Amino acid sequence: MADGRTEAGEVTRLGEEGLRGRLKRYREVRLTEEELAVALLTPVMLFLLAVSFYPIVDTVWASLHTGYVIDLPGKTTAFVGVENYLKLFSSESFWNALGVSLFYTFVSVPIELVFGLGLALLLQKEFKGKYFAQAAILFPWALPTVINAKIWAWMLNPEFGVISDILVKVGLLSQPFPFLSKPDIALYSMTAITIWKTTSFVALILLAGLSSIPDHLYESARMDGASRWRRFRDITLPLLKPTILVALIFRTLPAFQAFGLPFGLTGGGPGEATTTLVLYTQQVAYNNPGPTGGGFALGSAAATVITLLALVIALIYVGTLYEPEVR
Repeated sequence: MADGRTEAGEVTRLGEEGLRGRLKRYREVRLTEEELAVALLTPVMLFLLAVSFYPIVDTVWASLHTGYVIDLPGKTTAFVGVENYLKLFSSESFWNALGVSLFYTFVSVPIELVFGLGLALLLQKEFKGKYFAQAAILFPWALPTVINAKIWAWMLNPEFGVISDILVKVGLLSQPFPFLSKPDIALYSMTAITIWKTTSFVALILLAGLSSIPDHLYESARMDGASRWRRFRDITLPLLKPTILVALIFRTLPAFQAFGLPFGLTGGGPGEATTTLVLYTQQVAYNNPGPTGGGFALGSAAATVITLLALVIALIYVGTLYEPEVR
């Protein structure tokens, strides 16, 4: 019994000394790597919970109710389950917006990737004014999206727009053409504008990836007689896959959630020809905020669907392109 009490007292004493030692380290800000990681990550995780995860959960909650998002005097909410989703999926406007977003995304992003890779390969070479060129190509991307949209809306105007005027003067058009008033042409025009705006951003990302590929790999391949195409196929593309994955995710998700360009360029028109999913969600949620005509509940359902689709797209990219052994 005495030995048992002695051992228990020794364990307690050691525990107290360990606690005092730990508190002393904390006072002197001497942390282990694990403790430092926790200290640095905790504020970030709390911030993400506040600004990202909580709004997502709140949006899902709102999508399962009807009426107003918050209880107001005489205006209450009611749980309706998946009723808002059924209403959403029965809407032709929703499916039209989904089609517009898919076309806009999966036509513009591959073209941006191809043009961006070509631009990055050019900018990687040494030439006079290289760094000025690298800064200059970012100008379209640096323009705020709404300002960019308004500039192009003016340029494409059939009455006083510079593009129709040039095409008429060079003989490609017999009269000014209303680019943004024709449903199909308006969508093509919006897609072309986003390619012009964001190709430089993709090029910048890919240029960073190209700069990280060791030069000695190309030198060895050149000494072995590999052609320029084989060096590109067997060295550049495999080692650039992680960077391509980043570029695709960084461009596909914003393109799929496009709002500023269609809002500023056409307002979603003509008709619903350029109404993307996010623009449709905004129109449903804020143009009819009450319990009738959709309102916040239906808009929340649409926002939830957009989030799930974006997650699926990101997972497909990661599952297809992510290769840990390349890193």
